[in-house]
This record gives sequence, C-alpha cells and structure tokens, in this order.
Amino acid sequence: MKSFFHKIASVFLATLVLFTTMSFTVDMHYCGETLVDFSLSQNAHTCGMEAEQPTNDCESSMPEDSCCTDKQVIIEGQDELKLSFDTLNFEQQAFVATFFYTYINLFEGLDTNVIPFRDYKPPLLIRDFQKLHETYLI
Repeated sequence: MKSFFHKIASVFLATLVLFTTMSFTVDMHYCGETLVDFSLSQNAHTCGMEAEQPTNDCESSMPEDSCCTDKQVIIEGQDELKLSFDTLNFEQQAFVATFFYTYINLFEGLDTNVIPFRDYKPPLLIRDFQKLHETYLI
C-alpha cells in the first residue's frame, strides 16, 4: 500500500513539474463578443467576415471597421528549476551537511540478527493448568 501511494505521489509531482515549466500560447478569434475559434498549436481560423482590403481608389472611401478581433494569450513557464548550492549561506550549508550525516547514520544495521532468548529453554510443565481448570482464553 505504501508503494502505491509513493507511485501516485511521484506521478503527481512529475506532472506538476511538467506543467509549471511548460509554456504555451492560445490564439482566439472573436466575432463581436462570441468566441468562434481557438487554437493551442497554430493560428486560429477566421470566420471570413473580416473587412476586405480595398483594391481600387474608389473603394478606399469604404470604412474598414470589422467586428472580428484576434487575441493571443501567452503563458510563460518557469525557466530555471535548479538552485545552486553556492547561494546558501554558511549556516544553511552546515544544516544540510548535518542533516544528511545524521540521516545516513540513522540506518546503520546490526552485523548479525540478535535473538536474546535463543539460549533459554521454556519451563517444564508438570500439569496443563488451562485444561485442568477448564479456563481458556477466547
């Protein structure tokens, strides 16, 4: 059960690091106040109602007002994840070194498996008192 929760936590932290370092762009095309198209990977497709560019001089008097707008949202990810050990002051370095030293020495094992009651024999039973008095633990 412990390894199952350990795997879930590691997958969660890996996806958290992935999403915090990932940057992406969202392109959106609006007609009026209605969202027509959005895209994460390329430019959003237009609806075809944009104002056309004038081709002649007589059409240049046409107003170029359009109800369509394009918006682009850029979300920047985190660039640096690694902190250098040089930025820690002396007290922090001493704490980290002491912590790792004590943590590593915490798990020193014994050379042999010590069983303290191995050389003792159980007492000799003359009578079985539970059976004699009919007292049993339930």
